[in-house]
Amino acid sequence: MTAAPAGRRPRLSPAIAAVRHAVRTCLADLPADALVLAACSGGPDSLALAAALAFEAPRRRPALRAGAVTIDHQLQPGSTERARQLARFLGELGLDPVEIRAVQVGRDGGPEAAARAARYAALDEVAAQCGAAAVLLAHTLDDQAETVLLGLTRGSGLRSIAGMPERFGPDDRYRRPLLGIPRSVTRRACRDAGLPFWDDPQNHDPAFTRSRLRHRVLPVLRAELGPQVVAALARTAALARADADALDAWAARVYARAVTLPAGPGDRSADDAGPGVLSPDAGGPVPAGEADDRGPPLAAPGPAGGGPSSGVPPSGIAAALDVAALAAEPPAIRLRVIHRMLRAAGAPAGQLAAVHVRHVEQLISNWHGQGPVTLPGGLVASRRGGVLQVRRARTGSR
Repeated sequence: MTAAPAGRRPRLSPAIAAVRHAVRTCLADLPADALVLAACSGGPDSLALAAALAFEAPRRRPALRAGAVTIDHQLQPGSTERARQLARFLGELGLDPVEIRAVQVGRDGGPEAAARAARYAALDEVAAQCGAAAVLLAHTLDDQAETVLLGLTRGSGLRSIAGMPERFGPDDRYRRPLLGIPRSVTRRACRDAGLPFWDDPQNHDPAFTRSRLRHRVLPVLRAELGPQVVAALARTAALARADADALDAWAARVYARAVTLPAGPGDRSADDAGPGVLSPDAGGPVPAGEADDRGPPLAAPGPAGGGPSSGVPPSGIAAALDVAALAAEPPAIRLRVIHRMLRAAGAPAGQLAAVHVRHVEQLISNWHGQGPVTLPGGLVASRRGGVLQVRRARTGSR
């Protein structure tokens, strides 16, 4: 860990005040005596967050309880001892309980995505066991800018550049109070408070896309466009999120009018499934569990085949929409509604791409009697008269 200069006494600086104010605002709506956990890795962002929570929670009226959780990914030598040292220090700050969770990181989606999936699973478990009302995450303004740039490089549409939400999860369990705070401020807050933070060497490893973006791309953008570029990217995320939310809500209303079959167990939409879902105007799929920090990876929807409990009629039709109800809508809405239908039918989120959605949309906007569209997950979309329908593809031969 990197310690503040010896002999420096903790003092209230503008940086400490900024972090505390952000945390105070984030806690305002929680009920009395609620438990709030800070997810802390020992880095400057999460340590500044944990210290601010320890200060603010007992001083709020009515008071809150404050704890912390640290995740040991077991990917670096000495990680277990480092987690124990951090837990002891967090306890000295006044946080209670302080939980350590060691996780096994798999391989699905690459190392960043797998670590993220394991981390959120552990956070969910700790929050449930402790009865926590909220878990605070330490993503900063710089993290938000990086997420927007990652979305731009994917060509994944409006939702992808909407960045990370301030709150997500069941009952808004996960909260990001520092999304408006630059990383330089959290680091300064730690130094001013004498907090011994740890710089994870993996954050500088060029093998990771986000690391290259952080240490190579953003410095060039700052040098060429000015330091305000980070805040501008974060504002872009906020504007894109507001627009995406509005379009998704519009699409949800159209979907409700257009659907001609009862919803199956896999029926979930981009707007109510949460962050990280493929945007229907995307240029390609967002891989399941991709490490973009928008939230925990989504589970695929349940099967939509003709099983007895699937909610799908015996005809084998997995989903169907009324063509007339969609034809008058603008393309942005039609694409979103079709995306909802394909996900309801069981198309895997990690494989469903914009090209699939657009090909199905051509059955409405450019109808000339063409044949069916083959889709991921063993599905086929076709038009039968005034109905757009999705069925399970037939396998084998007669």
